[in-house]
Parts: sequence; structure tokens; C-alpha cells
Amino acid sequence: MSYRHVLSVPAMGSAVRIARETAELVLVECGVGLRHPSVGPGLLILAELVTNSVRHAVVLSPMITVTFAHGAGAYAFAVHDRHPYQPALFGALATAPGSGLATVVEMTMELGGTAVVRPDADGHGKSIWITLPL
Repeated sequence: MSYRHVLSVPAMGSAVRIARETAELVLVECGVGLRHPSVGPGLLILAELVTNSVRHAVVLSPMITVTFAHGAGAYAFAVHDRHPYQPALFGALATAPGSGLATVVEMTMELGGTAVVRPDADGHGKSIWITLPL
């Protein structure tokens, strides 16, 4: 059974807390225990991506959309904003080790997950999708 939930929040500091709390509710709703080994790191990854959107995209993207998805053996989330910059996720490991984005990629890889940047069709925004195994 698959599950999808979409959250839109203003690009402000409280977005991080709201996104984390919503993620916890979604996981519980899907039957995933909050003590599952990938949940804590997944919440940190989510918080970092929402923080990046709040810090860097707010001028062009007053709203941030977070999409949560759950299916057999995996859960995923995407953080979307309307800023055109598309970060090189895996380039961050080499060019900005220790940065928030490099940490996101490292944690995702350590969990056996995937990280992908998907541009909007019009080129004026993007979603960063993280998929983690359960």
C-alpha cells in the first residue's frame, strides 16, 4: 500500500518544526515506528533541506512544499521551492565537506538511500527527493 501527503508552509523558521512533526505523524500513520533506525537520520535530513530552502530560497519562494511518500520497504520525502538554483548533491561531498548538503548526502548514502534533484518543468524551482529504505 502506498501513501502520499503534501504539506505547504511559509518559508520561515517554523517550517522546519512543522515539517518534522508532520513527518513523524506520517510515519506513525504508515505504521513505521519512530525508533526505526532510519527515522532519526531521515528527520535530520529533512530538517536540513527545509532549513536550506528557508535560508536560500525565501526571496523567490515564499512557500515551501514538502511531499511525503511511503511504500513497500521505503519512505521518501521531497522539499520543493521555487528558487532556480539546483545544488550538485554529490559535488557537495568534494567541494563543501562538512556542509549541510554534504551531510545530507553522506547520511542518505550511509542509510542505503538515494538523493535526487528534480527541476521544475519551467526551470524556476526544484525538488530534492530523498528515498530511504525501511
